[in-house]
Amino acid sequence: MSHNVILVVLDGLNHQVARHAMGHLQAYVGAGRAALYQLECELPALSRPLYECILTGVPPIDSGIVHNQVSRLSTQRSLFHYARAAGLGTAAAAYHWISELYNRTPFNAARDRHTADPELPIQYGHFYWNDHYPDSHLFADAEDLRLRHAPNLLLVHPMNIDDAGHKHGLDSPQYRNSARSADIILADYLQGWLDAGYQVLVTADHGMNADRSHNGLLPEEREVPLFVIGEAFSLDPGATPKQTELCGTLCQLLGVPHDKPFCRELLK
Repeated sequence: MSHNVILVVLDGLNHQVARHAMGHLQAYVGAGRAALYQLECELPALSRPLYECILTGVPPIDSGIVHNQVSRLSTQRSLFHYARAAGLGTAAAAYHWISELYNRTPFNAARDRHTADPELPIQYGHFYWNDHYPDSHLFADAEDLRLRHAPNLLLVHPMNIDDAGHKHGLDSPQYRNSARSADIILADYLQGWLDAGYQVLVTADHGMNADRSHNGLLPEEREVPLFVIGEAFSLDPGATPKQTELCGTLCQLLGVPHDKPFCRELLK
């Protein structure tokens, strides 16, 4: 059975902070309508390499996207490519590196900020380039894409949690409150997405450390959340999903052919 899917990547969100700060998402878990898992991000724990990992299932050392300054199109088959090959609609409200990986590079704001091209892997997009671009605006951008284009696959990728972590560090009110703020914004949209038939995954690329950075092996840098909400999920507490399995798992949900690893235990 095929489902429409929304993938939310809360950039820089550490698992422990997600566990105690995301009250609305945890309400779904407490009501038996969602599950929270802990993932260990691949190495290096950096954004662009892990966007590629999440969206292609390929670890950075194999994708060649090994740090944030590797600015080129991906050479891998991404979630967007699989969806498009199956005739599905794709959209993303995301940081401009997503556009650079899968649509066009280098990013040209005048051309690429608002994308509407049925031939591209990400057909419809609102892409931003300032890390302090408000999460509230980003979620509104995503909802605009959903309502306007009814994509089968929608990526939602806000940056304020990561931005607060780089400015203030892991153990700071600003970082924790940024996570709480994202949870409150999600509360405005989540039930509407579910009512529209979407399966929702909320995860992060990497965590954050006390040095206001990430790139190492500390648990706080590598442990990230995965919330799954929707009727297609098993909510099996024994499931052990991996970051490299997200792409394949999303392909399974979409019902599209793929050759990626996926986590069977996550799905009914």
